[in-house]
Amino acid sequence: MVSPERIFQMMSAHVATEALRGGLELGLFTAIAEGHTTAPTLAAHIGASERGTRILADYLCVTGLLTKADDAYSLAPDAALFLDANSPAYMGLASKFLHHPVLMHAASDIAQVVRTGRSILGGEGTIEDENPVWEDFARGMVPMMTPAAQFLAELAGPGPLRVLDIAAGHGIFGIHIASKNPEAHITALDWPAVLKVAAENAARFGVANRWTPLPGSALSVDYGSGYDLVLLTNFLHHFDEAGCIDILRRVHASLKPGGRAITLEFVPNPDRVTPPIAAAFAMTMLLNTPSGDAYTFSQFESMFAAAGFASTDQVPTGPMPEQVLVSVRS
Repeated sequence: MVSPERIFQMMSAHVATEALRGGLELGLFTAIAEGHTTAPTLAAHIGASERGTRILADYLCVTGLLTKADDAYSLAPDAALFLDANSPAYMGLASKFLHHPVLMHAASDIAQVVRTGRSILGGEGTIEDENPVWEDFARGMVPMMTPAAQFLAELAGPGPLRVLDIAAGHGIFGIHIASKNPEAHITALDWPAVLKVAAENAARFGVANRWTPLPGSALSVDYGSGYDLVLLTNFLHHFDEAGCIDILRRVHASLKPGGRAITLEFVPNPDRVTPPIAAAFAMTMLLNTPSGDAYTFSQFESMFAAAGFASTDQVPTGPMPEQVLVSVRS
């Protein structure tokens, strides 16, 4: 029998988003992890009404983030790892970016976005100079990006390396390279306010003496030259193909002969509807940028070739939702 259940769930999906955000704001997941597991004790600990706490906790059981036995709540394994503020993998701060009012507004009238083919944010969308949304990104996304950063640090390899981290954000990709390789020196390019966050992270990881900020726009600042490695992590998807090629030509010029550009991106299959996370990312770019997209590997390969790179290879990343491309300057 055909059921409307999936359609109903999508129509009410905003409630699940707000329930998660509310639980994080109240510290509900952390409180349960600390042993406040019944509605009365949980409500008292988080300073909320018992009725509201019970209904929210029950709802989060329905979504699968909590489990319930008798009257006691527990965290599901993913919630225990990512939603308990005492966990090193805590993702609660990512909510400040992913649920930022600017991003929420960008998705408020998709019909209009589709009619015009442009974000309702106007101008350059979220990629306008000094957009404060990127400070929340820098502060909130480190736990989510750490596995990819560790992967790229392995890929970068040993030995003396001059690394340019373009649109560095939190800086964690270059920082992990410097942490693993004591001969690596990182230049991090981003807007000044964002680089303040990255500088804090460089100090926290003990690599500040080999980490140099390069403040400015990645579209106009002089990259310099002589780099062994350039990082392009979650950046190219903000632009159309012509814009990407312009950036990649500048990247090519900044590298030594034989230097590499390492790109981290959501890369859909040629059908553009699989795998789900990579394919769905195109919608994020439609909502937030004037001309960004999620590009297939063949599109990236063509763009790097047009910019003068000798080769581009896709590196298997296992279960990570994003793909890694390595492009070599001749």
